Amino acid sequence: MSSRRRRFLATGLALSAIAAVQTAALAPAHADGATLVVNVAAPFRPVTHVATGGLYGLIEGNRPADALLYPLHPRTVTQPAPGVRQAPNGQPPAGDALLVAPQADRLGASVIIRMPDIYPDFPYRWVSWDDWLGKVDAQVSARLAKTAVTNIEGYELWNEPDWTWNTGAAGAFNDGWARTFRRVRAKDPVTPIVGPSLSWYNADYMRSFLTYARDNGVLPDIVCWHELAQDPSAIAADISAYRALERSLGISPRRISINEYAGTQAVDQPGNAASFIAKLERGGVDSADRAFWYEYGTLNGLVANGRPTGTYWLYKWYGDMAGNMVATTPQAQTGLDGFASYDGTRKIVNVVAGHASGTNTVRVTGLNGFGGSVRVRLESTPYSGRHTAVSAPTAVWDRTYTVHNGEISVPVSGMDANSAYRLLVEPASGTPAYQHRYEAENAAVFRAERLSSGSASNGGYVGRIDNSGDPRTDSYVDFIVNVPTARTYTMKIGYANGTGATSTQGIAYNGGAWSTVSYPPTGGWGQFGSTISTTVNLPAGYSVIRLAKGSPYFQGGTGYAELDYIELD
Repeated sequence: MSSRRRRFLATGLALSAIAAVQTAALAPAHADGATLVVNVAAPFRPVTHVATGGLYGLIEGNRPADALLYPLHPRTVTQPAPGVRQAPNGQPPAGDALLVAPQADRLGASVIIRMPDIYPDFPYRWVSWDDWLGKVDAQVSARLAKTAVTNIEGYELWNEPDWTWNTGAAGAFNDGWARTFRRVRAKDPVTPIVGPSLSWYNADYMRSFLTYARDNGVLPDIVCWHELAQDPSAIAADISAYRALERSLGISPRRISINEYAGTQAVDQPGNAASFIAKLERGGVDSADRAFWYEYGTLNGLVANGRPTGTYWLYKWYGDMAGNMVATTPQAQTGLDGFASYDGTRKIVNVVAGHASGTNTVRVTGLNGFGGSVRVRLESTPYSGRHTAVSAPTAVWDRTYTVHNGEISVPVSGMDANSAYRLLVEPASGTPAYQHRYEAENAAVFRAERLSSGSASNGGYVGRIDNSGDPRTDSYVDFIVNVPTARTYTMKIGYANGTGATSTQGIAYNGGAWSTVSYPPTGGWGQFGSTISTTVNLPAGYSVIRLAKGSPYFQGGTGYAELDYIELD
C-alpha cells in the first residue's frame, strides 16, 4: 500500500492538520496563460492505456463491476499475495491476487502479485528467514496450482524496502533480494520478477541495487518505483535518470512499472491526474497503477457506491483513445499538461488536459489531412471527491475551427486546476458512428510483442505470438470491442504468416466456446495486406475477443501468425 498514508497515521497527525493540508491541495496552484502543443503528426507509441491500473484495484465479488471497468481499459492491477493477511488502512484483508485474476482477465488486464502482503502489518513485521521463505514457497505454489489463471504478469518481491525492510533482523536488502529471487526462480523460472519497488526514485539506492543485482545475476525483469507526490513534476526527470543509470551500468532496457502513483489528494483531482498520466505516457512506462490511500472496491476512488466519480470520466476519456499516442509539449513540468491520441482510421484527435486555472490554450498541429475546417468539442469533469457521483462529463461547447497551415489554436477559458478537460477534434464532415477497426497493438497483449511495419494498418502489429501449453507462457491478444447492437458481425482479421503453410489460432469471446481460425501463408513476416474473415455473435456494448496461440481450455494453435487488426461490420 502507499506508505505515506501509513506514515500520516503512525505519526498521529491531528485530523484538523490533515484537513488543512488537503484543503490547500485543492486550491488552484497554476496561473493561466499557458499553451499545450499537440502534434498529431508525431506519434510516439501505440495507445495501450498504461496508466489505468490500480494498486488493490479489484476486490473479491467482482468489485467494481465489469460494466464500469470495460470503458477504462485497465492495463494492470497490483494485488495482495495469495492468502493475503494485509489489512491496508484498517480494512480487512482482501483482494487476493489469484481470486481477482479471473475478473482482471475478463477486462484484458494483467495482475502483479505483491508478495509481502502475506504479512498483516505495515510496515511489514519481519519474523525470520524460515518464515519468509516458507511464505514465498506457499505463494509460488499457489500460483502454479492455478492452471486456469494465465494473466499473472509478475511477482513483486518486496514493497518500499527503502523504509520497510528490517535490516537489523533480515540483513541487507540487496542480499535479501537475491535470496528471495533465487527462491522464487527455483520453483518458477518463467514468471517475471518485479522490483525493487522503492517508495520514491532514489538514484543512490537504485544504483546500489542494480549494480548488486547485475553482478549477482538477479536483475528484475520489470523495474519498479513509486511516484507519490501531490505534483507530478519530478516524473520526467526520474525516468530519464533511471534510463541513464541503466545505460551506465550496461543493463539492457527493462520495462518500467510505477505501481503506485499520485498523492493523497492528487489521486482524486482530475486535473492533477491528467498531468500524471501525460508524464507517464511520455516517459514510456510499461504500466502504472493509481495509489491505494483509502478503501477497496472503488478502483482507487474512480467509483463511489457503484457510480462514477468526477475522476472516472478522465479515465473514461483515456479509455476512449485508440491509434497512437501523439506528442504533447507543455511549457513546463508544472502547470498545464495533457496527453493526446490520434485514431487515423476515424480521424479523431482526442486531447485531455488540466492542472491549470484561468484561460489557457491548446494548439493542435499536424492537421493537414483534415481539410479546411474541423469540428471541436470541449468537455469538462470536476473534482468531486471520492464519495460524490458524477453522472457524466459537462459539455462546454461545440464549435467549428478553420485550419490554418495544418493547425488550430483553441483557447479554453474558465479552467479550474482541479478539473480536467477534453478536446475532441474531428473532420467537419463527421466520423463513423462507432469504431469498426481495432488495431492489434492497441489490444491487451500477453506474452507477445508490439512491433512496427510500414505495411501495417496504423504502422503497428503484434508478432511473436509463440507460446502455448503453460499458463505462464500462454500467448494471446485480447481485443476489447464496443458495438451498438446485438447481432452477428463479420470479423475481418488482418494478418501475416511467413511460415509457408497454413497456421491456426484459437478464437473465443466473452468466455464462450473456442473455435479455430486459419491463416493461409502470405508474402512474409511483417508484410501485411492479407485478411481472413469469420463471424462473431456479440451483444450490444463491450465484449472481449481473444485470438490465441495458447490459452486455458484451448489446446493450442499450429504454426505462427502475426496480427495487424480486426474489423467488425
